[in-house]
Amino acid sequence: MAHVNDPDVVRRLLTTPGRWAVVGLSRNTTRTAYGIARYLRDDLGMEIAPVHPRAEEVHGATGYATLADVPGRIDVVDVFVRSELAGDIVDQAIAVGAGAVWLQLGVVDEAAAARAAAAGLAVVMDTCPAMEAPALGI
Repeated sequence: MAHVNDPDVVRRLLTTPGRWAVVGLSRNTTRTAYGIARYLRDDLGMEIAPVHPRAEEVHGATGYATLADVPGRIDVVDVFVRSELAGDIVDQAIAVGAGAVWLQLGVVDEAAAARAAAAGLAVVMDTCPAMEAPALGI
């Protein structure tokens, strides 16, 4: 069965202050993750934790090479990787005890979404906070 995003979950994730681990976030200003991470921080008031193999500081936030390297609680894992790589990131999110996974626009992995939901994580897939927040009047 195909995953369907729950508007109440989307609203809760976008309006509850939290810590978002943004997987795929680097200093590359031409990448979508760069602008969306800034939007999460500046417009939605979220704390961001960049996760990228280079572990770069981005938007003043310390970068980490993997989700397992991020200290403390992760409320949402925001996934900016190709769909074929998303399942591994979702499995890592489950392993670190994240509260939710948000697979960005164009990132679709039905099996990974089902695993995350079965593990108790909230799941949003194939959409973007910068699209959803205005649509919900946030």
